[in-house]
Amino acid sequence: MPTNDLSLSEARRIALAAQGFDRPRPNRVDIRHLRRTVRQLGLIQVDYVNVLLPAHYQVPFSRLGPYDRSRFDDLVYRRQEFAEQWAHEASIIPIDAWPLLRHRMATRRVYPYGFESFMEQNPGYTQMVLDQIRIRGPLTANDLPGPKNSPSRIPGAWFGTVPRATLGAHFGRGRLGVTNRLPNFQRVFDLAERVIPAEHYGRDVPEQEAQRELLRRAARAHGIGTAADLADYYRMSVRIARERLQELVDTGELDFVRVQGWKEPAYLHPKARLPKGIGAASLLSPFDPVVWFRPRVARLFDFEYRIEIFFPKAKRKWGYYVLPFLLGDRLVARVDLKADRAAGRLLVVAAYLEPKAPALRVAKALAAELQALAGWLRLESVSVGRRGDLAVALRKEIQS
Repeated sequence: MPTNDLSLSEARRIALAAQGFDRPRPNRVDIRHLRRTVRQLGLIQVDYVNVLLPAHYQVPFSRLGPYDRSRFDDLVYRRQEFAEQWAHEASIIPIDAWPLLRHRMATRRVYPYGFESFMEQNPGYTQMVLDQIRIRGPLTANDLPGPKNSPSRIPGAWFGTVPRATLGAHFGRGRLGVTNRLPNFQRVFDLAERVIPAEHYGRDVPEQEAQRELLRRAARAHGIGTAADLADYYRMSVRIARERLQELVDTGELDFVRVQGWKEPAYLHPKARLPKGIGAASLLSPFDPVVWFRPRVARLFDFEYRIEIFFPKAKRKWGYYVLPFLLGDRLVARVDLKADRAAGRLLVVAAYLEPKAPALRVAKALAAELQALAGWLRLESVSVGRRGDLAVALRKEIQS
């Protein structure tokens, strides 16, 4: 492994290997593959936008192919190996990461903005929520009464109701843990000390050591990255990250390197692999770690990307729920997808080819991945619309 200067191609292969794209998909996915994937990534962002499927289910699919989602749920919620907590955003994390985030839980800002004042003005209700869970066991927001003499709904807030916001606040501050997710995606909360095993719940990690360990994990999941890349993985300030990263370089835990074309120096994990090639052919969720930090995507892949579900229709360039397509070590296309469950179809609303990407090769590989995805989602067919310069070639491959 070179440790002074790396080409951009080498950096891409290191990054993709660190994310689990350096090995063939298994013929049959079992819980060991799922466990290894989540641990290798360090976290999986939870997102329930259901245009296609909740994003945290797709992240393992991109690396492993079709798997039994009930096994993933069992691994996350019933084996006490993983937990939900705010890490990048709301995330699934290995259980031993819980104490690394405790210093942030203590100062976490309450959502929706302004709700903290409600909690301060209604300490009895705020405590009652905890007391109800302590006495009755795991509860959802629907199991709790609203506050007396106050509206239960929060106008204009995606949190919806006061019980839900209160549970979310207690969760964010580490008082509650998520013990299950219901079919309607509702979180089931219990006291954190009953969700997190005692060895992790009671473990005290000094703040600076917690920051160093989070950056170690970010570096392992990146393989190679700038200070901003590594800081973003666990939502740490770049200023603090630079201080801790220098400490890790000084102790020999990370190597300082330069990458062709990058303005900023980079940090290389000493166990990062540099494979000769990457054989991936994978659709990536908009919330996949490979693409969630836009400056890194542009720097590594020369790929400009944004999640356009947050933009008005008139301002969308590519579509509503657009997934990049990884072929080899390049992002070669993007497709706007929708699961039409009523009609049993996976809809390709639009398909676009990246500049200089080989259209026929991309269409063939993308068609195979779309068909695999549709089968996994129990959709009977793939239907390709007319938008985009890849649509015609892709439709021919799907119909052949």
